[in-house]
Amino acid sequence: MNSGAASFDELDRKIITALMANARTSFAEIGLGVGLSATAVKRRVDRLRETGVITGFTATVRPSALGWRTEAYVEVYCEGAAPPRRLAEVVRNHPEITAAMTVTGGADALLHVRARDVEHFEEVLERIRVEPFIRKTISVMVLSHLIPESPEAGATQPAPTDAGVLRGPA
Repeated sequence: MNSGAASFDELDRKIITALMANARTSFAEIGLGVGLSATAVKRRVDRLRETGVITGFTATVRPSALGWRTEAYVEVYCEGAAPPRRLAEVVRNHPEITAAMTVTGGADALLHVRARDVEHFEEVLERIRVEPFIRKTISVMVLSHLIPESPEAGATQPAPTDAGVLRGPA
Protein backbone atom coordinates (compact mmCIF):
# COMPACT_ATOMS: atom_id res chain seq x y z
CA MET A 1 0.00 0.00 0.00
CA ASN A 2 1.23 3.45 -0.86
CA SER A 3 1.93 5.50 2.25
CA GLY A 4 1.25 8.84 0.55
CA ALA A 5 -2.16 10.45 0.77
CA ALA A 6 -4.30 9.35 -2.14
CA SER A 7 -6.30 11.94 -4.02
CA PHE A 8 -9.90 10.91 -3.48
CA ASP A 9 -12.72 12.85 -5.11
CA GLU A 10 -16.44 12.57 -5.76
CA LEU A 11 -15.90 10.54 -8.95
CA ASP A 12 -13.84 8.03 -6.95
CA ARG A 13 -16.68 7.79 -4.43
CA LYS A 14 -19.20 7.12 -7.21
CA ILE A 15 -16.96 4.46 -8.74
CA ILE A 16 -16.49 2.77 -5.38
CA THR A 17 -20.23 2.90 -4.72
CA ALA A 18 -20.90 1.20 -8.06
CA LEU A 19 -18.29 -1.49 -7.38
CA MET A 20 -19.64 -2.11 -3.87
CA ALA A 21 -23.13 -2.59 -5.31
CA ASN A 22 -21.83 -5.02 -7.94
CA ALA A 23 -18.10 -5.67 -8.35
CA ARG A 24 -18.79 -7.26 -11.74
CA THR A 25 -20.09 -4.03 -13.23
CA SER A 26 -18.01 -3.22 -16.29
CA PHE A 27 -15.84 -0.13 -16.41
CA ALA A 28 -17.94 1.00 -19.39
CA GLU A 29 -21.17 0.76 -17.36
CA ILE A 30 -19.61 2.61 -14.44
CA GLY A 31 -18.26 5.21 -16.84
CA LEU A 32 -21.75 5.86 -18.23
CA GLY A 33 -23.01 6.43 -14.70
CA VAL A 34 -20.23 8.80 -13.64
CA GLY A 35 -19.45 10.57 -16.92
CA LEU A 36 -16.06 8.99 -17.69
CA SER A 37 -14.70 6.67 -20.34
CA ALA A 38 -14.11 3.02 -19.46
CA THR A 39 -10.36 3.67 -19.69
CA ALA A 40 -10.57 6.56 -17.23
CA VAL A 41 -12.59 4.41 -14.81
CA LYS A 42 -10.01 1.62 -15.09
CA ARG A 43 -7.16 4.04 -14.35
CA ARG A 44 -9.00 5.31 -11.27
CA VAL A 45 -9.77 1.76 -10.06
CA ASP A 46 -6.12 0.78 -10.57
CA ARG A 47 -5.03 3.83 -8.55
CA LEU A 48 -7.56 3.06 -5.81
CA ARG A 49 -6.21 -0.50 -5.62
CA GLU A 50 -2.57 0.66 -5.58
CA THR A 51 -3.23 3.11 -2.74
CA GLY A 52 -5.13 0.52 -0.70
CA VAL A 53 -8.54 2.18 -0.87
CA ILE A 54 -9.92 -0.86 -2.72
CA THR A 55 -8.56 -3.93 -0.98
CA GLY A 56 -10.14 -6.65 -3.11
CA PHE A 57 -13.18 -8.02 -4.85
CA THR A 58 -15.38 -10.82 -3.56
CA ALA A 59 -18.59 -12.73 -4.13
CA THR A 60 -21.42 -12.78 -1.61
CA VAL A 61 -22.85 -16.26 -1.24
CA ARG A 62 -25.95 -17.52 0.55
CA PRO A 63 -24.40 -19.19 3.63
CA SER A 64 -26.79 -22.15 3.64
CA ALA A 65 -25.62 -23.04 0.11
CA LEU A 66 -22.17 -23.60 1.61
CA GLY A 67 -23.37 -25.64 4.57
CA TRP A 68 -23.57 -22.81 7.11
CA ARG A 69 -27.06 -23.17 8.60
CA THR A 70 -26.38 -21.90 12.13
CA GLU A 71 -25.01 -18.48 12.98
CA ALA A 72 -24.13 -16.81 16.27
CA TYR A 73 -22.22 -13.97 17.85
CA VAL A 74 -20.01 -14.92 20.77
CA GLU A 75 -18.77 -12.47 23.38
CA VAL A 76 -15.40 -13.59 24.74
CA TYR A 77 -14.25 -12.62 28.24
CA CYS A 78 -10.57 -13.14 29.04
CA GLU A 79 -8.60 -13.63 32.24
CA GLY A 80 -6.46 -10.53 32.67
CA ALA A 81 -5.46 -8.58 29.61
CA ALA A 82 -5.26 -10.85 26.58
CA PRO A 83 -3.38 -9.03 23.84
CA PRO A 84 -5.29 -8.68 20.55
CA ARG A 85 -2.54 -10.54 18.68
CA ARG A 86 -3.05 -13.58 20.96
CA LEU A 87 -6.80 -13.48 20.35
CA ALA A 88 -6.10 -13.22 16.61
CA GLU A 89 -3.94 -16.36 16.76
CA VAL A 90 -6.75 -18.25 18.46
CA VAL A 91 -9.49 -17.23 16.05
CA ARG A 92 -7.37 -18.14 13.02
CA ASN A 93 -7.41 -21.73 14.27
CA HIS A 94 -11.18 -21.94 13.94
CA PRO A 95 -12.47 -21.85 10.33
CA GLU A 96 -16.01 -21.36 11.61
CA ILE A 97 -15.13 -17.90 12.94
CA THR A 98 -15.89 -15.60 10.01
CA ALA A 99 -15.17 -12.31 11.80
CA ALA A 100 -13.54 -11.32 15.06
CA MET A 101 -12.85 -8.01 16.71
CA THR A 102 -11.86 -6.54 20.04
CA VAL A 103 -14.62 -4.42 21.53
CA THR A 104 -15.40 -1.95 24.27
CA GLY A 105 -17.69 -2.84 27.15
CA GLY A 106 -17.57 -5.91 29.33
CA ALA A 107 -16.41 -8.41 26.70
CA ASP A 108 -12.88 -8.43 25.35
CA ALA A 109 -13.80 -9.69 21.89
CA LEU A 110 -16.79 -10.43 19.69
CA LEU A 111 -16.77 -13.40 17.32
CA HIS A 112 -19.08 -14.07 14.39
CA VAL A 113 -19.44 -17.85 14.09
CA ARG A 114 -21.08 -19.93 11.36
CA ALA A 115 -21.65 -23.65 11.77
CA ARG A 116 -23.49 -26.49 10.08
CA ASP A 117 -25.99 -26.87 12.92
CA VAL A 118 -26.40 -26.25 16.64
CA GLU A 119 -24.39 -29.36 17.53
CA HIS A 120 -21.48 -28.17 15.39
CA PHE A 121 -21.76 -24.69 16.95
CA GLU A 122 -21.54 -26.25 20.40
CA GLU A 123 -18.37 -28.11 19.37
CA VAL A 124 -16.85 -24.86 18.09
CA LEU A 125 -17.74 -23.13 21.35
CA GLU A 126 -16.10 -25.94 23.34
CA ARG A 127 -12.91 -25.59 21.27
CA ILE A 128 -12.85 -21.84 21.89
CA ARG A 129 -13.44 -22.26 25.63
CA VAL A 130 -10.43 -24.58 26.14
CA GLU A 131 -8.06 -21.68 25.54
CA PRO A 132 -6.40 -21.10 28.93
CA PHE A 133 -6.96 -17.32 28.98
CA ILE A 134 -10.67 -17.44 28.11
CA ARG A 135 -12.73 -17.03 31.27
CA LYS A 136 -16.24 -17.24 29.77
CA THR A 137 -18.29 -16.77 26.64
CA ILE A 138 -21.80 -15.51 26.03
CA SER A 139 -23.50 -16.57 22.81
CA VAL A 140 -26.37 -15.04 20.89
CA MET A 141 -27.88 -17.13 18.08
CA VAL A 142 -29.02 -15.35 14.92
CA LEU A 143 -32.64 -16.15 14.01
CA SER A 144 -32.97 -14.08 10.84
CA HIS A 145 -31.36 -11.20 8.99
CA LEU A 146 -33.51 -8.08 8.92
CA ILE A 147 -31.30 -6.62 6.18
CA PRO A 148 -30.73 -9.65 3.93
CA GLU A 149 -28.49 -7.78 1.48
CA SER A 150 -26.01 -6.76 4.21
CA PRO A 151 -22.50 -8.24 4.17
CA GLU A 152 -23.26 -10.00 7.45
CA ALA A 153 -26.02 -11.97 5.76
CA GLY A 154 -23.59 -13.36 3.18
CA ALA A 155 -20.54 -15.58 3.39
CA THR A 156 -17.13 -15.19 1.85
CA GLN A 157 -15.72 -18.61 2.64
CA PRO A 158 -16.96 -22.18 2.30
CA ALA A 159 -17.97 -24.37 5.19
CA PRO A 160 -14.99 -26.15 6.75
CA THR A 161 -13.92 -29.49 5.36
CA ASP A 162 -13.60 -32.60 7.49
CA ALA A 163 -9.98 -31.72 8.31
CA GLY A 164 -9.70 -30.21 11.77
CA VAL A 165 -13.44 -30.02 12.38
CA LEU A 166 -14.99 -31.95 15.24
CA ARG A 167 -18.09 -33.85 14.25
CA GLY A 168 -20.72 -35.67 16.20
CA PRO A 169 -22.65 -38.70 14.96
CA ALA A 170 -24.28 -38.15 11.57
